[in-house]
Amino acid sequence: MVLATLAMVVLPMPPLLLDMAFSFNIALALVVLLVTVYTRRPLDFAAFPTVLLIATLLRLALNVASTRVVLLYGHEGPDAAGQVIDAFGSVVIGGNYAVGLVVFLILMIINFMVVTKGAGRISEVSARFTLDALPGKQMAIDADLNAGLIDQEQARTRRFEVTKEADFYGSMDGASKFVKGDAIAGILILFINIIGGLVIGMGQHGLTFGSAIEIYSLLTIGDGLVAQIPSLLLSIGAAMMVTRQNTDEDMGQQLIFQMFNNPQALIITGVILFVMGIVPGMPHVPFLLLAASIGGFAYWRIKKEKAAAVAEAETSSSTELAAQPTQKELSWDDVQPVDVIGLEVGYRLIPMVDKEQGGELLERVKGVRKKLSQDFGFLIPPVHIRDNLELPPNTYRLSLMGVACGEANIHPNMELAINPGQVFGTIDGEATTDPAFGLEAVWIMESQREHAQALGYTVVDSATVLATHLSQILTNSASQLLGHEEVQNLLEMLSQTTPKLVEGFVPDQLSLGVVVKVLQNLLHEGIPIRDVRTIVQTLSEYSSKSQDPDILTAAVRIGLKRLICQEINGIEPELPVITLVPELEQILHKTMQSAGGESSGIEPGLAERLQRSLTEATQQQELKGEPAVLLTSGVLRSTLAKFVKNTIPSLRVLSYQEVPDEKQIRIVNAVGN
Repeated sequence: MVLATLAMVVLPMPPLLLDMAFSFNIALALVVLLVTVYTRRPLDFAAFPTVLLIATLLRLALNVASTRVVLLYGHEGPDAAGQVIDAFGSVVIGGNYAVGLVVFLILMIINFMVVTKGAGRISEVSARFTLDALPGKQMAIDADLNAGLIDQEQARTRRFEVTKEADFYGSMDGASKFVKGDAIAGILILFINIIGGLVIGMGQHGLTFGSAIEIYSLLTIGDGLVAQIPSLLLSIGAAMMVTRQNTDEDMGQQLIFQMFNNPQALIITGVILFVMGIVPGMPHVPFLLLAASIGGFAYWRIKKEKAAAVAEAETSSSTELAAQPTQKELSWDDVQPVDVIGLEVGYRLIPMVDKEQGGELLERVKGVRKKLSQDFGFLIPPVHIRDNLELPPNTYRLSLMGVACGEANIHPNMELAINPGQVFGTIDGEATTDPAFGLEAVWIMESQREHAQALGYTVVDSATVLATHLSQILTNSASQLLGHEEVQNLLEMLSQTTPKLVEGFVPDQLSLGVVVKVLQNLLHEGIPIRDVRTIVQTLSEYSSKSQDPDILTAAVRIGLKRLICQEINGIEPELPVITLVPELEQILHKTMQSAGGESSGIEPGLAERLQRSLTEATQQQELKGEPAVLLTSGVLRSTLAKFVKNTIPSLRVLSYQEVPDEKQIRIVNAVGN
């Protein structure tokens, strides 16, 4: 069709072929209009913008072809340009070119000023709103998927429909410009043809002004009507398409249900028409006839509604008890599991998780999971991200096992200048604190970045702030992320390389629950479980001696002593340590024995002095740039580790057995002197 359209522009067409092309153009416009009427949803006719373009090109090509015929053979008579143009020029407008010109201009005004302009504006607004709502719709699909309301296939289908809807309204916004341009071109072609016909008729064929204006005006107006009537039909079709609601109903169903579903509006209309019909001087028959028709239709609707209400009341009472057993019983499918790791964002933070809007958060979160998985030695569960309209717009909330464990406000278009402890000035901005480490910080504009860095601030974007906060929470809660499924996967991976070691390990030697508890204890104390082989070997060796997870954890720590020391000070040959004076260790031993090994049994005054001394020793080590390590006996190690974990988190507690033989110990402080 496109190639034939280009041929019509270049090659001359006989009147018969031109008549067939005009008839086809009118038929095409009617088909398109009726398809838009009976289409149930706009997306069901997604090819409409392309059809609109092809129909516009066909109509313009016919204008060029008919103009050539009219100007070449118009002097021979009204039928020289074909019977279709002759019929529209003589029958439709009665052979009066003045009437034809007025009718043509009215059609152009209706098409250009009313239908096309309104449809173009609706297309523009619909395209903009659809694109703006795209991230929210995608987040809603992800939320439904995470909640288990839909499966992966349904989510993929809904994402495709959302994308298709955005593409459709974007194409309709551009296609409406074709219709608008076609209307303007019709007006220009009309006047060009009339002026050209006068010049050719009077100058080349010797016609008088009256004869030339009559012949060429009738032919030109007939030609314009033949082209503009299909154009008006397509404009109406385009307007109907963009004004349709995206529901599974055709236009007739929507109109009948929404316009005539309320009998009250029909009754009031009928009364007004009746009053107008009985006013003296008014045409009585049309008004009274229409009032009677509307009143009869309203009466029929009222009777139908009453009958439906009575039938519903009768059936509901008789089927209520019978319907109860058919209701779907509750099942475990109705209990949705909580997200292991959840991230909820306010609506202003949605662009941060939308790749199409340049959001980098998804990649940052993926990077955090990959880094922590490599550090800890097991796969970190995925982070389920969803929007939460109940949160403030700039707020995000992190949760573990459905329990909120972190919340902060961030600004997507600003950057956070963090005070690392020593800066050389202040910077203007919104004062706040770093959500990950609680440091003083200031929200600044991107243009202030270099100035803040020059003053000594550490400047990061909002996505990095959120990712760092997530990383910190996951690091502190690594033991909660490890469960039976993850441990089973670790054992299966180990069985691929050392099958004899894993064979019979679970449940013959240890139960899976005990192994999980030991690994959780290690992660709780900040020890990675990457060396699963050594861990399983140690547990196999000690399983015959004890099934206590704490005793087994202490044994595994001794087996991982090289890894533990490497995590503390790398490959340095010397390990600086803080020790307890022998008298203090003896007191603590006696206290632990009397209290059953619990740190809560330490006398409050002694616990306060011990904490103060350990804090001072730790600060001295940090000022030197060295790690803070408390070296004590194996009996006290677990108790002191719990004692200092929350108050002095940077202090690591080791037993004498956990120091490798090749490491030299250098005592930097003795607490208790």
